[in-house]
Amino acid sequence: MSRLQTHVDEYLRLRRALGFKLKEEGRLLVQLAAYLEAAGAETISTELAVRWAGLPARVHPNHRSKRLRVARGFAAYLRTLDPRTEIPPSDIFPHRRQRATPYLFSEQDIRRLMAEARRLRHPMRAASYEALFGLLAVSGMRIGEALGLEREDVDLDAGLITIRKAKGDRERLVPLHPTSSEALRRYAATRDRLCPTPRSDAFFLSSAGTPVLAVGLRATFREIMTRIGVRTEAVHPRIHDLRHRLAVQTLIDWQRSGVNIDERMPTLSTYLGHVSPSDTYWYLSASPELMALAAERLADRFGGVR
Repeated sequence: MSRLQTHVDEYLRLRRALGFKLKEEGRLLVQLAAYLEAAGAETISTELAVRWAGLPARVHPNHRSKRLRVARGFAAYLRTLDPRTEIPPSDIFPHRRQRATPYLFSEQDIRRLMAEARRLRHPMRAASYEALFGLLAVSGMRIGEALGLEREDVDLDAGLITIRKAKGDRERLVPLHPTSSEALRRYAATRDRLCPTPRSDAFFLSSAGTPVLAVGLRATFREIMTRIGVRTEAVHPRIHDLRHRLAVQTLIDWQRSGVNIDERMPTLSTYLGHVSPSDTYWYLSASPELMALAAERLADRFGGVR
């Protein structure tokens, strides 16, 4: 093993011991070490780091920004061991945060989605996908959080779901409405009848008795959205948009009831598992209806625009 690769392994081991997963970062650092060695370098220079971060030539600027950020982190570590190491500037490839425009599901869209899932050929697949789409719609959970649930995480008597590995490896609780608990109880009964000897402790099972995979869930979602005419060449709904819909609908309900949204926002942030309420405030601009309601409240408060 080369000297640079040894340092990469030590750096990753140190940061992973602090709780960082570093899956993609680990892969990128192996590539960086190989690139530096091929160039005959013993450590990181700004020129080589920037040149490596710019590969391949035709990629989104954010991709280059991420590669350079990974190189900078490793360079800061390496400099403590080798003073010749250069830490490249952070502003060479500026990061431009972009958010996909969400598709705002209507109540009818969700009903049609679940109805089509119910018609899937294999009964276990139909039951699991219907329950999954329903849970995602009413809870705002992320796909990985729902698919990662095990049986012990879902307390239907208490109406409470425990997400043990939410974003950032944090744990959070998701309360369920009684109707949601009842729907999941019916699913669990069907699941246990169709698969009495599962090969996994996952709450949601595939037709093989194994956990439902995200790739299959997304493919089926796209198929159903196309079949019911929602997905077109111009409109590409994502499963994650169900989370957007819950957040936006909650804000609309608050606006209509006249409550102070600023006071309620930390509650919604906690429920959605956002690190900061600032992440939740983005939903304020995600719905024309929500913006219209906000404008009406401003007009009522200040007597209209003069």
